[in-house]
Amino acid sequence: MEDSLAKLERIQTQILERISKLELSNSASLPQSTSTPIPSLTQSSAVGATEARLSAILLANGVKDFSFKRVASDYYDWSLDARRNALRAASIHHLCKSIVLVNTQAQSSVVDCSDRNNSKYYVVVVQYTARFNAEAVKNFLYSLNDGKIAKKKFNMRLAPEDTSIQLTGFEHNAVTCVGMKTDIPVIMDEAIEKLSPDFFWLGGGEVDLKLGIRTSEFISYAKPFIVSCSGS
Repeated sequence: MEDSLAKLERIQTQILERISKLELSNSASLPQSTSTPIPSLTQSSAVGATEARLSAILLANGVKDFSFKRVASDYYDWSLDARRNALRAASIHHLCKSIVLVNTQAQSSVVDCSDRNNSKYYVVVVQYTARFNAEAVKNFLYSLNDGKIAKKKFNMRLAPEDTSIQLTGFEHNAVTCVGMKTDIPVIMDEAIEKLSPDFFWLGGGEVDLKLGIRTSEFISYAKPFIVSCSGS
């Protein structure tokens, strides 16, 4: 069974890489705007490999309704309305981000992500339009452990960028819950689950690559804790 799955992933990866190369080849023959630099062969190959790898992972895990979209290098200088238009998202509330949190007050025995209920690190998926509430995550984790761990042992803070990169393999503004180097437990703000239509966007593994995904399929794949951890 494992051999068949590995073979399927290899085939999917090869197909996606071929499609990417064909698209790049076709776009190279079109007139280029002077304001849009043409990516080098090395950059193009790396870009195609990331999308292919993450697509293969999603497909192998039964995720079918997803899409990758390449955006401009100055995407994060744009307004949320401009980003929504670029991705053709349903609304600005459908634009989300993944952030890595570290429990700075964790017990000395908690050093990794082996215990989902009491992990040193968590990835939180939250809307750009929402105000993240770290206290709500702290209270959730305290309750999750049935009060057996003192509340003062939970203090969730944004992980240093180098730590985030080491754990996920993705740089700032590229973090996604798919294909991380470490199996970090995921927390999703419940406001995302309530979005209509149920298809949202988040990082895609590279700064200028975004991933759109059906909410129910994301939940089935990432198995997140769904928590009310934001305000407008």
